[in-house]
Amino acid sequence: MKRNAFSLVAVAALAGVVASFTPASGHVDAEASPIYGVKIPAGYRDWKLISVAHEEGSLNDLRAQLGNDIAIKAYREGTIPFPDGAIIVAIHWQYTSSEKNNEVFGSAQSFVAGPPKNMQFMVKDSKKYAATGGWGFADFTDGKPADEATHQKCFSCHEPSKDHDFVYTHYAP
Repeated sequence: MKRNAFSLVAVAALAGVVASFTPASGHVDAEASPIYGVKIPAGYRDWKLISVAHEEGSLNDLRAQLGNDIAIKAYREGTIPFPDGAIIVAIHWQYTSSEKNNEVFGSAQSFVAGPPKNMQFMVKDSKKYAATGGWGFADFTDGKPADEATHQKCFSCHEPSKDHDFVYTHYAP
């Protein structure tokens, strides 16, 4: 009996160790982005919320921006430039009407995240990415990095936000 109990405890402990090393992203072996070499960080879906956005026009999507602990600390303390090691991810979904919610509300007023579109990462390393304001960029769809032409546009898109360390998203406490 003691041997069975010990075996059960050992198996449970081993399962816990294995689970702790499995990232929440599900993309352990994801390819790196061209130019910057950024990979999808393990566990990014467990990071803290920075803000949300609804982009209209040609994008017409819902977005959530999450940050690792270094990015969140910088946001909360108002630290600009962001310190090395800060990582920000923007997760984008199609903007979709919620028929079920609209039935409850009695009118078409509820919109939710639909199918995923893509996700974009910014990784701060002031030495490695000195030529691009200290930031490395990545754009992924279904765990696969976008092509080099897409990544060549990242920094130029962020240049207008130079006064906020090339980051558009402001913290929504």
